[in-house]
Amino acid sequence: MIIIGIDPGTAATGYGIIKKEEDRCRCLSYGVIETFSGSKQEDRLQKINTELSALIKKYHPNVLAVESLYFFKNSRTAIPVSQAKGVILMVASQKKLPVFEYTPLQAKMATVGYGRAEKKQVQEMVKIILGLDEKPRPDDASDALAIAICCATSNPERAK
Repeated sequence: MIIIGIDPGTAATGYGIIKKEEDRCRCLSYGVIETFSGSKQEDRLQKINTELSALIKKYHPNVLAVESLYFFKNSRTAIPVSQAKGVILMVASQKKLPVFEYTPLQAKMATVGYGRAEKKQVQEMVKIILGLDEKPRPDDASDALAIAICCATSNPERAK
């Protein structure tokens, strides 16, 4: 089973693509979809749409796991991030991909075993779980991989 994990954002949408094989997960790809801050919002959302669609076409995931938006420290970012998530959900629907949502706490529990883990701890555990040579960077990509790992471990009947 191939899982694409997504950490939604307007400036940087993190993605992580893993393959679940029996009791192991291996990384196929990770990175960020970056948009230019000077661009119009609709152009930024279109870029997320285009690049996410291309990733799905290339890797043929079976499911899409996305970070749920449940709390914002900065209310100015809530609407743009929600718009980016809307585009992500739309792409998943168009591609007929089942969607699973996980909180950051769930992703941290699945990777580190502690819901209040720091980003460095998550990066280190993602590196270990996936057998990577180095910690995945930037944080958006690491978080997306953690979301994918959470999906693989939370839904074993679907992620075999």
